[in-house]
Amino acid sequence: MASVLVVEDDPVIRSSLIEALTAFGHVVRSAADGFGCLREVTRIPFDAVVLDLGLPDLDGGDALRMLRGISQVPVVVATARDDETEIIRLLNSGADDYLVKPFSAGQLEARIAAVLRRSQAPRPRTATPGGGGRAGAAPLRVGDLQIDVRARTVELAGRELALTRREFDLLAYLAVRAGTVVSKQELLTEVWREPYVDDQTVHVHLSALRRKLGERASRARYLHTVRGVGFKLVAPR
Repeated sequence: MASVLVVEDDPVIRSSLIEALTAFGHVVRSAADGFGCLREVTRIPFDAVVLDLGLPDLDGGDALRMLRGISQVPVVVATARDDETEIIRLLNSGADDYLVKPFSAGQLEARIAAVLRRSQAPRPRTATPGGGGRAGAAPLRVGDLQIDVRARTVELAGRELALTRREFDLLAYLAVRAGTVVSKQELLTEVWREPYVDDQTVHVHLSALRRKLGERASRARYLHTVRGVGFKLVAPR
């Protein structure tokens, strides 16, 4: 069973996809436009996204690039465009797979299963991003925060937090350097490792992390902004 976000503006098609994927055993949420998709992804750690390109508010390619700026969730693009150049462009923009409309529910399920297998395949190491290889290390602790790099879990005062993969990578990177100010450029270089990412992406993720930590930028406890310099993670006093 996987958590899947369906992004489709046509209510009939959206309902059909939700019904089909639910029947396959998935937990399904939906969004009707590109910005709705981005909001959902910053709130919930989905296992996969099915992204229709014919959205009312954003070009599908732009929506895909913006999504890639805030998450590495596997994305299956649904497109009516079967032009090879267009498909290559989408894959280069961050799509993990694609389907050309019309397609069956079985085809969609097979593509979702394929991207999930690839995303869940064991990695050569489970080091903290940019941390120089903490594979096998004990969990990181910052105040009441406990970050288990191997299990990729975070607990706050014993309560597990639901983080996206990118949120976890960002928090883990800051935790390794707890008490040290880390620049936005360093985070983009070491955590995102993608030169085309808009630097506003860091602020979006920090805002999402603060909400999950139960704090605000104006009353920060763990995540602090050092104006003109960067960000740091500290234990509350």
